[in-house]
Amino acid sequence: MTDLDAYFARIGYDGPRDASLATLRALHRLHPAAIPFEAIDVLLDRGIDISPQAVDAKLIHGRRGGYCFEHNSLFARVLTALGFAVEGLAARVRWNAPPDAPVQPRTHQVLKVTAEGEDWLVDVGFGSCVLTAPLRLVADAEQPTGHDTYRLVAIPGGFAQEVRREAGWVPAYDLSMVPCVPRDYEMANWFTATHPTSHFRSTLMVATTRDEARYGLLFNRLTVRPRAGAPVQTRLDAEGMERTLRDVFGLPVEPAWRGFIERAVATGA
Repeated sequence: MTDLDAYFARIGYDGPRDASLATLRALHRLHPAAIPFEAIDVLLDRGIDISPQAVDAKLIHGRRGGYCFEHNSLFARVLTALGFAVEGLAARVRWNAPPDAPVQPRTHQVLKVTAEGEDWLVDVGFGSCVLTAPLRLVADAEQPTGHDTYRLVAIPGGFAQEVRREAGWVPAYDLSMVPCVPRDYEMANWFTATHPTSHFRSTLMVATTRDEARYGLLFNRLTVRPRAGAPVQTRLDAEGMERTLRDVFGLPVEPAWRGFIERAVATGA
């Protein structure tokens, strides 16, 4: 059982505990603002345990962040406890990939949630382009959120999620509408956490999205994308990265993190 009191305190929610669309929207906005996206344990060779007990201990009580399997599994349990109908899905990530890039495995967990008689795409675990509101599961409708406008384009077996940025419509991921079972996520999580070709094995990525701006750290480059105005990027030294991880992303920086922080500075220089 998920400790709803502890979860709501973690994200700063004190509203109704019902299965309304208003509640879903409120939780979807607050979750990525309070719990950052990060896969630091992969860089430390600690692995990622996606059991409910481990996820709650890390993201709620340990005040850490996580990646999609942690974020969206936690969110699914919270929504289910509130009475929503929740179904797990999987997607192939296409973010920042060229059009001719090899097809990737389905290693991104998302959710289909039914609220007030309509199906919604829910995803609180997609890094610097995370949704801040659920999207209606319909094709070709432009759907503005607090930070970006999205659309779902019909493809065989599902939808392609796209986000509108300065260069136009940018692909985020290809979503399959085939429901997943927990073992599907266990296999995908094992790949992303351990396989040598997984970018999480070599790339420091941390992100959080608050009402005023998106904050993203890639290696040692901090990008702030405000709701109004142009993105600003800053290169950080090791001390600056530790301050940013602690003060911007709210993470409890450990002495053991210094090694990958210094490698990130060297890689991003």
